[in-house]
Amino acid sequence: MEIKLSDHFTYPRLLRFVLPSILTLFFTTIYSIVDGIFVSNFVGKTAFAAVNFVMPILMFLASVGVMMGAGGSALVAKLLGEQNKVKANQVFSMIVYTMFAFGIIVSIAISFFMENIVCFLGANGELLTQATHYGRIAVLGGTAFIFQHIFYCFFIVAERPKLSFIVTVVAGVTNILLDLVFIVILKWGISGAAFATVIGQMVGGIVPLIFFLLPNKTPLSLVKPCFDGSALLTTSTNGISELVSNIAMSVVSMLYNYQLIKFAGDTGVAAYGAIMYTSYIFSTIYMGYSFGRAPIVSYHYGASNTEELKNLFRKDLVIVIFAGFLLTATSEILAYPLAYIFGSYDLNLFEMIRHGIYIYSFAYLLMGVNYAGSSFFTALNNGLVSGLISFFRTFLFEILAVLTLPIAFGVDGIWASTVVAEVASFIFTAACLVRYRKKYGYY
Repeated sequence: MEIKLSDHFTYPRLLRFVLPSILTLFFTTIYSIVDGIFVSNFVGKTAFAAVNFVMPILMFLASVGVMMGAGGSALVAKLLGEQNKVKANQVFSMIVYTMFAFGIIVSIAISFFMENIVCFLGANGELLTQATHYGRIAVLGGTAFIFQHIFYCFFIVAERPKLSFIVTVVAGVTNILLDLVFIVILKWGISGAAFATVIGQMVGGIVPLIFFLLPNKTPLSLVKPCFDGSALLTTSTNGISELVSNIAMSVVSMLYNYQLIKFAGDTGVAAYGAIMYTSYIFSTIYMGYSFGRAPIVSYHYGASNTEELKNLFRKDLVIVIFAGFLLTATSEILAYPLAYIFGSYDLNLFEMIRHGIYIYSFAYLLMGVNYAGSSFFTALNNGLVSGLISFFRTFLFEILAVLTLPIAFGVDGIWASTVVAEVASFIFTAACLVRYRKKYGYY
């Protein structure tokens, strides 16, 4: 039986509905990590560092897709809850076509200035050459990369999260197989990794576009758009937290790379890339859960069903708190094998990864509450509060931590920066949830 947004959600029903969303992001992360493993083991440490240097630039494009997908899906789900299906499809279509034009223009601009951007971020010599080369190829899939994140959110609103997972698996398998062919068999080096990524992104972004262009049995389809500046502004403000979070992640990643170059050289940058890959695996569980249940909250908010909002809020807290303890313990256990996968060929790199994971793992204890809290306000169409939580969590707190902690603790201070930022963010998120509980009636 298909689960509808309008249903009452028990723990089993809620977890069944969000599971495909979690698996979608999880698998997306896995095939990104496999990409890194291929580069690290078959092309070299400098190439691996080059990929990590470019990743924040590519994540900027993803951040725009996440913003428009999360913010737009909150608005569209609310409209569906208000039984305004025609308007919902017009807004959905406007978002997709607007982002198509945006993706083309921005991807071209980034490609043109790639060398200047990478140089500005601190790369030089062979690292600069390889990062520029990889980036100019990888950005060719920029528009598809944006679409991949937009449609991930809208597949959930369309009550087809399983279809999103299937598309992601196909895109991921395509990327992995092409990594094997291009890097290992054909020995194209870092170019092969870039082309494999682009083709995988094309599959992940274009297939959903075709699905929504064709007649389907979901609540959503692409129709003739009607430009609505107010709806576009609402979409942007709704999703501002996701934009802030992703841009901040890119900026903070650049800052981490800058600090690590200073404190630990290329080995530190490579170690950070490995730790971030493993972090993405765990954080995507929180992200997938938050994105998966957000349209449910938006729908019941639009339908003025406060009892279901209370039900969802209570279940949120139980699920993310339990997950926090589970993921922290799991990360500690897996620190050695994960370090071996990424750094077995270099003892210093291996030890730095292993030690960094041990410290970083404690961030998972509170990360889920912060993700879910920000996402909850996005779903309630309160982009301001959601954006403030994301800004403080991923930008202000973490930047302050990564700039100050290394002064006293060296590289260990860099690994602990996220832990400190999550603790500070938890206090702020809890205060916001208490402050707005009566206004929205979720507690």
